[in-house]
Amino acid sequence: MKFLDQAKIYIRSGNGGGGAVSFRREKFIPNGGPDGGDGGRGGDVWIEAVEGLNTLIDYRYQQHFKAQTGHHGQGRNMHGGKGEDVLLKVPVGTQVLDEDKETVILDMDTVGKRELLLSGGNGGWGNTRFKGPVNQAPKHANPGQEGQEKWIWLRLKLIADIGLAGLPNAGKSTFLAAASAARPKIADYPFTTLAPNLGVVDLSSTERFVIADIPGLIEGASEGAGLGTRFLGHVERSASLIHLIDGTQDDVVGAWRTIRNELEAYGEGLGEKAEILALNKIDALTDEARAEKAAELEAAAGRKPYLVSGVSGEGVKELLRAAWAEVRRTRGDLIDDNNTETTPQTWSP
Repeated sequence: MKFLDQAKIYIRSGNGGGGAVSFRREKFIPNGGPDGGDGGRGGDVWIEAVEGLNTLIDYRYQQHFKAQTGHHGQGRNMHGGKGEDVLLKVPVGTQVLDEDKETVILDMDTVGKRELLLSGGNGGWGNTRFKGPVNQAPKHANPGQEGQEKWIWLRLKLIADIGLAGLPNAGKSTFLAAASAARPKIADYPFTTLAPNLGVVDLSSTERFVIADIPGLIEGASEGAGLGTRFLGHVERSASLIHLIDGTQDDVVGAWRTIRNELEAYGEGLGEKAEILALNKIDALTDEARAEKAAELEAAAGRKPYLVSGVSGEGVKELLRAAWAEVRRTRGDLIDDNNTETTPQTWSP
């Protein structure tokens, strides 16, 4: 299934049904009078966040959604039925934006959340409603009220506990594959990842969180370079970021600063998120090179980086433990920073 995180669709609620013009005609009952029923209400347009979806691909092949017109009224004071509603099912984390693509109308951030987008038109009155002492045989009825229509944007922001950030070829996909059951595309060239990937990390039966891997950023991404910052929205909701630095490159500090600059330029609070710094691909480094590059990163970032290898699994467990601690802080759980070994230690990469 292809990943699609943006879609523009047209929605329209149903028109109200028209009222009926009818008169009671029965044998031996003179002057029966009007008996036209009211029209039914038009269908509404609803949106609901459901489990089991992680893309908006359904809205690529169908862009128009129209609710049913209300049924018309009939004689014998029979009112028309309500038109059928339209229900848009979207992944959790989907935002509904106005046509300007900036104004947020709704944020479907919880499973089962259901909201009304457009109301159907009211049904028209039948001629029975207009009966009175002056006009005892009205010959007119109201048409149904027109429905509403609108163009909207659906934008998906994946809900993950931890986001992965880094330059292209920093080893994010390899790390995700080592840390979870996800199987992203892995290759030895930049921009292997072209769409976000999600992986569920199971440290134990009670310790589980979700990691989001987004396509790599390059210098100038906030101005549209490379794949730009289109996919950064998928880590906006994360508790913190794991920033992977390719340890095999010469300037590890420059790589760290490039990503930090792009995160701060993007805004939306990404620059203020807790950052877990990790020097990746240490399986290709000597002990001296590891110590030297870790010291350079620590001097620039002000904190000691984790040393990890997505290929060999070295250091992955310790890094995931640190990520789990950040997730628990965000969820409001109490943790003991000085004794993280009290939690079950059953997971290994």
